[in-house]
Parts: sequence; C-alpha cells; structure tokens
Amino acid sequence: MTQPIFATHEVFNQSPPFEDVDLFAVDRPLVAAVKANGGAAAERELSEFGRHWGSAAMADRGRVANENTPKLRTFDAKGNRRDQVEFHPSYHELMAHSARAGVHNSTWTMEGKPAGDAAEVIRAAKFYMASQVETGHLCPITMTRASVAALATEPDLLARVMPVLSTKSYDPAFAPWWEKRGMTLGMGMTEKQGGTDVRANMTRAVRDGDAYRITGHKWFMSAPMCDAFLVLAQAESGLTCFFMPRFAPDGSVNAIQFQRLKDKLGNRSNASSEVEFTGAYAQAVGEEGKGIRTIIQMVQLTRQDCAIASVGLMRSGLAHALHHARHRSVFQKHLADQPLMQAVLSDMALHVEASTALVMRLCRAFDRTPHDAAEAAYMRLLTPAIKYWTCKSAPAFLYEAMECLGGNGYVEDGILARHYRESPVNAIWEGSGNVMCLDVLRALSREPEAAMAVLQSLVAETKGLPGAGEAAAFIGKTFRRADGERVARLAVEKLALLAAAAALNGVAPRQAELFAATRLATNHASMYGAVELESGDVRALLERALP
Repeated sequence: MTQPIFATHEVFNQSPPFEDVDLFAVDRPLVAAVKANGGAAAERELSEFGRHWGSAAMADRGRVANENTPKLRTFDAKGNRRDQVEFHPSYHELMAHSARAGVHNSTWTMEGKPAGDAAEVIRAAKFYMASQVETGHLCPITMTRASVAALATEPDLLARVMPVLSTKSYDPAFAPWWEKRGMTLGMGMTEKQGGTDVRANMTRAVRDGDAYRITGHKWFMSAPMCDAFLVLAQAESGLTCFFMPRFAPDGSVNAIQFQRLKDKLGNRSNASSEVEFTGAYAQAVGEEGKGIRTIIQMVQLTRQDCAIASVGLMRSGLAHALHHARHRSVFQKHLADQPLMQAVLSDMALHVEASTALVMRLCRAFDRTPHDAAEAAYMRLLTPAIKYWTCKSAPAFLYEAMECLGGNGYVEDGILARHYRESPVNAIWEGSGNVMCLDVLRALSREPEAAMAVLQSLVAETKGLPGAGEAAAFIGKTFRRADGERVARLAVEKLALLAAAAALNGVAPRQAELFAATRLATNHASMYGAVELESGDVRALLERALP
C-alpha cells in the first residue's frame, strides 16, 4: 500500500515546473522578431536549441552551478602558487553546451571576419534563451565572442588565435591555449583607484623585445580561468590594450596572481577576481596609446549582450509568472482569469514584447554595420541607449514576476530569486546608467548628422503611433541643449522607448500602438498593471507571450 507523502495533507493547487518546453516555439514575440530581422531560415535550428535549453536537465545544471560556487586555489599543498579556479561540473557542462551551439563564436568566420547574413540575430536568439536558464556562464561566452573585434586590430595575432577560438569545443584544461581544442577569453580593465575612468589606470607595461611585461593590478577581472585576457595598461605612449595569456610562450605559467574571488550578489556560477600582474607576459593589441579605441570594439559587443541577457531574464520572469497564474486557483478562479492579475501580466508581456523586438532590431544593425552606414549609425547611437533601458528595467520587472508567484517566487528553490539577484549586473557591467547616457551624448557630438538621421528614421517608423512625434521632438530639443547632460537620462530613456516602438511596429503593429499609448503618449505608471488595456488586447498579449 502506497503511503501518503504527508501525514496531514496532500499537495495540490501548485503549478508544475516550467520545464521540458521549447523556449523558442512558445515565445511568439521572439519568433516574430527573429523573422522580421532576417533570421527566419534558422527557425528549426533555434527550435532545437530551445527544446534543449528548455529541458529539465538544463534547468537543473543551472541550479547546481549556482549552488556550488567557484573556488580559488591560490597555492598547492607544498606552498607553490597555483592560481586556479575550480568549478562544479555543471558549470563546465553549461559552457560546453553553449560552445557546441556556437554562442561564443558564430558571428565570426574562421578567419575572424563578420559572418554576415543574420548571424547576429540568430546568435542573439540563442543567447536570449540560454540566459533564461543560467546567465553566469555567459560572461566568458560573451567576452570570448566580443574579443575578436579587438583582436582584429592585430591581424597576425588574430590569425594565430582563430583556429582555436573558432571551434565549437569547450576545453576546461589548464594548459597553453595553442594546445587546446577550444579557448575562452576574458577582460581586465578597471583598477581600484579608477573604476570606469580607465585613463586613471596605473598598471605599467614595459617593452621586452617584441612583447611587454606588465606589472600592476585589476580590481575586477571576470572569468579568471579563461585562456587569455584583454587588459589595459600604461605603456610609454599611453594606455594600451594587451593580449595576456595564462601561459607564456615557453609554456610556463604566466605571472598572473589571483588575490581573491568577488563575493557577488548574483552571477554566482561565474568567477570574478581581483588580480596582480608581477611582470606578466603580454602582446600589444593595436597601437600604443590607443587602448580605449581598441578595446571599445569589444565593449560594444559586450554591451549588446548585456541588453540581450536582460531581456532574456525578463522573458523568463514573465513566462514563469504566466505559467504559474494559469495553474494556480484563488477564490475559485485561476489567477490568470483574475482581472487584476491579467492587467499586471499583460502590461509585463507588452514590455517584454517591445524589448525583444528592440534587441533583435539592434542585432540586425550589428549584422549590417559593415556594409550600411545608416545601420552603423543606428548601432553606435542606440547600443548604449538600449543597454540603459533594458538593463535598468530588469530588476523591477523581475521583482514583479516574483510577486506573481507570491512566496514561491521569493524562495531560492525556484529560479526567479536567482534571476532577481542576477539582474543588476548587466546595468552595472560595461558601463553604468550614467556612462551609457554620456556615451549617447558623445555619439551625438561626434556624428550629429548621422545621429539626427537615425532619429528621423525612428520618426518615420513610428508615424501615426500615439505620442511618437512628441517624443521625437523632445529628444531632438533636449540633445541640442547646452546643459543636455543634466537631463540626459530622461532623453535617453525616451530615445530607447521610441526605438522600441519603432522596432515593435515592424513586427506587431497593434502591440506597437499599445506600447506607444502607454509609454510615449503618457508616462508609464511606476507599477506594472497600472494601465488600461482592452480585454481583447489583454488576451492577445498573453496568448502571444505563452500559448
């Protein structure tokens, strides 16, 4: 006779796990945005990826990798320096699955050239889905992908690295990169005294034949078990970008000494370190004194990924909230049928649908930048604006998603508490909100005509949408002000909202009209659900969000 699980009660009216789903097929806004931006031919590939990453097995890997955080082994048992970070096998499995799908390199050819077609859009869809399962491991994935843009300034070095970097193999062995089946790259820019102001860096680089020896420190160096790092140091002619491998050319371990791992709010599966360089071997990447210009090529791509990941986290929060609401009954009615809950969920769905359309439109600009000046201008002006809005939206959005689940959302047994802790990092990493606003202002000052052309194209793409014309006029007027920096946050947010309305209008015009009516024609209330949508629109938004 089967014994009851509990002596006093049975478990019912609880939502089943949201797993063993196709993360692509159940996300109609994603499917539509990928198609609208040139990626329709990859639908089968993306659906296979979505089924794999939506499986219970992948969800469990994400959980275990975060519960078993990395450990720094500074010394061995005999007191010799070791400087290795140990990860749980689940982390390595996540890395291997991402690498096998080309999330770390598929936007490049084997020679390190842009892959073209819709490579950025297709890869972004994968990154967006993977971020719904486990975001920490994507830090080295995104840095590896982005590093190629900086390495392109040093063709000989790029030619040596690409045969290893372009494989779909993940090789966690602690060995020289040129002996491995695949490699990852990290980045070290900031120091204790400077932070964002990398021109204040004090780490020094001294010539040693054709190479350099670097002495100094980095306050944040992410993914310390990468095979090489792009770092900034002061050379004779000024701040310069360097390629610093874990092993020197003679096969000896390079003089990279990790001090400790950061104890972070989120992103816990991934290691972030403090490090000292004690005469570490490195090669210059780009011209001496042009380090910021060199590494900014990489930073544009990491900022793009910050935006994609933030939207992926919000999508996951929405999906879990809506799934729960459809299975949970309160007062003899499913939560999903309660008018107040419908108002909250549909408003959240509208935000995610616009955000998804926007990041996919940005990725299309990255795809077309090498051959289209207008798309290049869109990319330069809107990357920081889109990062600003999407990344800063995520924490409040994920809190709302947690509240939809009540206490079940708040506890660490579910994924939403982890998503919530994860969400702030994307707004902080690769330039905080104020830095993004300043970068938009810089883009305007450097290329005013190109920037105004982008704004005019957004006006054309949002013609007839409520509040769009007024928003564009406000943006243009504000950016021409002498004291524009003082109100830059307001203007940059309006710019991102206008771009989102334009992107969504190219995918789902009715949803774009709703988005503009609730975000451009009026200021959106501080809480989700504090808008009035017609019941038919509510049903359509929720059905598109999760059929």
